[in-house]
Amino acid sequence: MTSIETTAFAGLEKENRLLNAVFKGPTGKPGYYGFRGDFALKFQPQLADEARPPEYKLEQIVAIAKEGAGTIEILAGYLHDFAYFETFKEVVGPLLSAEGSYFIFVNNIDLLAKYTMPLGDATITVLPCDESTVWKELSDFSGLDKNDFKKLDGGGKVQLILDKAVEAKEAYESISYEQGLARAEPVKNRNENRPV
Repeated sequence: MTSIETTAFAGLEKENRLLNAVFKGPTGKPGYYGFRGDFALKFQPQLADEARPPEYKLEQIVAIAKEGAGTIEILAGYLHDFAYFETFKEVVGPLLSAEGSYFIFVNNIDLLAKYTMPLGDATITVLPCDESTVWKELSDFSGLDKNDFKKLDGGGKVQLILDKAVEAKEAYESISYEQGLARAEPVKNRNENRPV
């Protein structure tokens, strides 16, 4: 049975960066371990032993890592601000590889924009998040609907959506982090227009 200690998630787990896990366990594909939840990117200063929420995080993650590999094979997640890529590179960057597939949905980029961006050894597919969830956006991107997930358990769903996302991946306009930052729009308030 694949355990988290034998995967690239182990270090994040030790640093208490794996938060709000909706799923954490083997995916059903031999040797694979999946995670659905958040990665803490920047912690708030802590006073004594109080637990404070992180200042910001990579949210709504869907990711898989292979047992014994030092890297995350496929990852999708949401960043509230394009500028957070800087911290993302420090925290998560060492766990990404040139062979992996990574999809990051960003709040403050043009809704029609789709980029390919090098980050260390890895290449990130940067996509807009149209006031929806990563799971919904990734399902649409992969051409899946809820019937495709019906008979699957949590691990099977994670494996399916990520495998299909890799099949659907394209090469978009290649930009640098600096170009992306220059094109970034003001961060949208995610609570705007919500009924009270």
